[in-house]
Amino acid sequence: MNARPRLRPWHGVMVATALPLRPDLSVDYDAYAEHVAWLIAQGCDGVVPNGSLGEYQTLDPEERARVVRVAVEAAGDGARVMPGVAAYGSAEARRWADQAAEAGAGSVLLLPPNAYRADERAVRAHYAEVARAGLPVVAYNNPYDTRVDLTPGLLAALHGDGSVVAVKEFSGDVRRPYEIAELAPGLDLLIGADDVLLELSLAGAVGWIAGYPNALPAATCALYHAVAARDLDAALPLYRTLHPLLRWDSKPEFVQAIKASMDLAGRYGGPTRPPRAPLTDEQAAAVRAATEKALAEGLA
Repeated sequence: MNARPRLRPWHGVMVATALPLRPDLSVDYDAYAEHVAWLIAQGCDGVVPNGSLGEYQTLDPEERARVVRVAVEAAGDGARVMPGVAAYGSAEARRWADQAAEAGAGSVLLLPPNAYRADERAVRAHYAEVARAGLPVVAYNNPYDTRVDLTPGLLAALHGDGSVVAVKEFSGDVRRPYEIAELAPGLDLLIGADDVLLELSLAGAVGWIAGYPNALPAATCALYHAVAARDLDAALPLYRTLHPLLRWDSKPEFVQAIKASMDLAGRYGGPTRPPRAPLTDEQAAAVRAATEKALAEGLA
């Protein structure tokens, strides 16, 4: 059985890219371009620059804009690039969406307002404003960090408004996809956390905004395609082996953990900008053990 085809730019394995920083914590744009091109060559469908994994909150405006331009050029096809355009204010998020469109990106990823706990009216106005930039908008539901929960009912309203085409679901609640499908059958579901990949894919997800392909693209893409093809004989053993790593994507230290795994896998992960601190010795040992186990089993 073949995996579900990729029909739209936000379908498939879209890697939330880690951003390589030099020892002085400046952005290494050449290394980033190489990383984006490598991910595409390894079978990933596209990249998501300027997400939390890309440490966008620590970038100045010129850095953030340049990251998008580099990603589009390195991917070779702007449709493969979905920049994060989150900002405290709707006007700033709209400016980042305009910049993404000008750079040639195919879609954007947008958190709800997160400077305060916004109500439904504010959330709908926020998404409507960014949608006016003209690019397809993927909503990002992360109620843990934003304190704004894009519930199935609210997502249905946003989709009915014409403001969003899909949702990156990071709530961890594997019951939600079914209610989302009932209330907004035309809204595409994207897996938002690595450690519920199997559960959300079986529930109908058509894509994965993924963290761990930064370190292990071949193995994680193979896992995604096996699950999408409903080949559980192939998927379950792979999922069990990788899950000790995948669950780091849902921890506060996910950026440091994924970059550490990249270093162990022979890629350049490198440091993070403050306020993210290095992993503790215990955390680093756990990441190392899980990564080395995956590498020992040939899951590079």
